Amino acid sequence: MKRGSGLSFHVTVVIAAIAFIYFSTVFVFIDQWFGLWSSPGMLNAVFFTVVAVMCISSYALAIYTDPGQVPTSFVPDVEDPDNIVHEIKRKGGDLRYCQKCSLYKPPRAHHCRICNKCVLRMDHHCVWMNNCVGHANYKIFFIFVMYAVVACIYSLVLLAGSITKDSPKDDQQSEGSYRVVYIISGLILVPLSLALGFFLGWHFYLILQNKTTIEYQEGVRAMCVAEKGGYVYSHPYDLGAYENLISVLGPNVLCWPFPSTEHIDSGLRFRTAFDSVPGTRASK
Repeated sequence: MKRGSGLSFHVTVVIAAIAFIYFSTVFVFIDQWFGLWSSPGMLNAVFFTVVAVMCISSYALAIYTDPGQVPTSFVPDVEDPDNIVHEIKRKGGDLRYCQKCSLYKPPRAHHCRICNKCVLRMDHHCVWMNNCVGHANYKIFFIFVMYAVVACIYSLVLLAGSITKDSPKDDQQSEGSYRVVYIISGLILVPLSLALGFFLGWHFYLILQNKTTIEYQEGVRAMCVAEKGGYVYSHPYDLGAYENLISVLGPNVLCWPFPSTEHIDSGLRFRTAFDSVPGTRASK
């Protein structure tokens, strides 16, 4: 499902940064190091362009793909023998119900105050995408961050290489005119590589645990409560590292590097460690 318009101030900043980094990398760093029309220059330009295209296309899809909304007809079936796990309110023990949307909340769904709707398997609201990250676009978001990290590190390597290369005297004047480009690029790429690298590692950890950011925070609280009561908390959706990976990235390993979502189901029910039949999946 597609959203309306994803353009905002933060999205505009991201687009401007991507454009600046791309043109700086191809027309300054690669050109200064190898010469853009040389064989290594063209090869690096093609490789970086492929990474940039994957990054931009994933970003656009993450913005305009609906993260997943709760159907108005959804009602939890508490008598379903195949669905023994139901999330309840911390106070009162009732089934979770959203007063703002007037809907029951499926497992792992949460209300986003910014989007003003309940989002399936909500992870967080991303201002840099002007969209929620949820069930239907979480893989796309993860792939975007992955390609953004690759692009930033690749650009940093080319930046460093072009600086260390001795330029002919005839090129010293043009090299001075690129100084501002190098300074701005360094100020953008270094902190961005560190921040996105940490972010990518964090979400890879969450995928291996089959947790969302919200569930991680709730799990910390649940663990503390369980320890006080003498119990051991276990995340109900943790199926093991490989099963957790394919639940997000898909069963086909060849499709992992691409922002494909054909494997995404309804998002109304998720396999748990308590399911009696390991192959059970939610119906589409």
